[in-house]
Amino acid sequence: MMPATRGSFLLFLLLGGLCFAMIAYLPAPMQSSSGVMPIGKPVQIKAPLGLPPIPIPADNPPTEETIALGRRLYYDPQISIDGTISCASCHAPQFAFSDNRATSEGVGQKHGTRHAPTVINSAYSPLQFWDGRAASLEEQAVGPMANPVEMAHTLDGVVKRLQADPKYPELFKKAWGTDQIAIDMVAKSIASFERTVVAGDSPFDRFYYGHDSKAMSPEAQRGLKIFMSPKKGNCQVCHTVGKDYSLFTDDKFHNLGVGADTRGNLNDVGRYAITKKDEDMGCFKTPTLRNLANRGPYMHDGSFPTVKDALAHYIGGGNWNAHLDKEIHSLDGLTFDERDDLLQFLDALNGKLPDNIGPPPDSAKPAAKSSSAGKSSLLRSEQGRDSRRGPVFLVGCARAKSAAGGGVRAQHSQLAGSAAHFVQCLLQLVVLVGLHIHIKLILERFAVDRPTFNLQ
Repeated sequence: MMPATRGSFLLFLLLGGLCFAMIAYLPAPMQSSSGVMPIGKPVQIKAPLGLPPIPIPADNPPTEETIALGRRLYYDPQISIDGTISCASCHAPQFAFSDNRATSEGVGQKHGTRHAPTVINSAYSPLQFWDGRAASLEEQAVGPMANPVEMAHTLDGVVKRLQADPKYPELFKKAWGTDQIAIDMVAKSIASFERTVVAGDSPFDRFYYGHDSKAMSPEAQRGLKIFMSPKKGNCQVCHTVGKDYSLFTDDKFHNLGVGADTRGNLNDVGRYAITKKDEDMGCFKTPTLRNLANRGPYMHDGSFPTVKDALAHYIGGGNWNAHLDKEIHSLDGLTFDERDDLLQFLDALNGKLPDNIGPPPDSAKPAAKSSSAGKSSLLRSEQGRDSRRGPVFLVGCARAKSAAGGGVRAQHSQLAGSAAHFVQCLLQLVVLVGLHIHIKLILERFAVDRPTFNLQ
């Protein structure tokens, strides 16, 4: 073997070994519990009056154990990198499982760009987040954990933190049949708890579906007619009211002109960032109108402190932009009395929340005592707000709305994609170096003479 050929062979061996070493040390696939089903006592989550049956995924049927575990995880700040932020920090029960700040505060006092939506009745939504980027509650649950402006942790770090905790391995074993914690188990447990956070049986439900003529005040009854009338409010075109139940959302995405300046420029592209479809520019998911009390500020950017402010936006016909929804039209034809009646009707949508959805009694850092949304008045809550838009808010998490995010699959695929790209570039370098060496050997072996030119 010629010296040059031997050198080429050794170089290939060296670079090949390096490639295999890099592949061996690629990040391992995220531990999955997709084959593990919950164990324990099955639970039938009962939908209250005015709501349909709660959708349950086939691979995550609720049990007493998974719901209790998810409840504990929801209020536990350990899942953030510095132990200061839990899901309840941004979706707090005393604020109707939302936040009283325009944008929630994460680790290191960082803020995202969107308001935390309510967890109440989120079990019914086929897509989660304002832009619909998560396809399930399970996927949404892990997004904030790895978000740098929310919990700023890693999914592996969350698992290791919980695995090292004295109480969690045994709780996971009771809920999932194994004490080896996986991130899917964490996500599914939180999602099972969140599916219990439903609100119905409001004065509207008792009036409309329970046929109790005295359940709503005369003002609220007039407000319902304005809400439903295509010539008046026409609100039900997006906040749907059904024959048998009402979610008060179509779960679709609309451009209301919120965040548009006087020239129609949008400060957030919304759903467009996910779909890249022109018709989704500036569109955001329709929020439910149930349990608005104590939930402000409102809209995807938290720009309206009260429901009255949000109503004023519609009175003016929204902010013009090239993608404004065709259903948006001015409501300035409503009299002041009609506007008050409409607010009275919205107040009648505050329903009862179930028991046992606050912090566990033995929680190390319990959240502030939850107020009953069913007993809160939308009008009283707005009148009582100060310049800071409500009481001081406590620690806990999951701002469903910062610009980064995604679920388990998104976070892992991004990591694996970056590593695969590195290996691909390394292999291309090996091929180029090999070609160079072989061309050089061929030229030397056949003594190729290069032409010379006499310029004299």
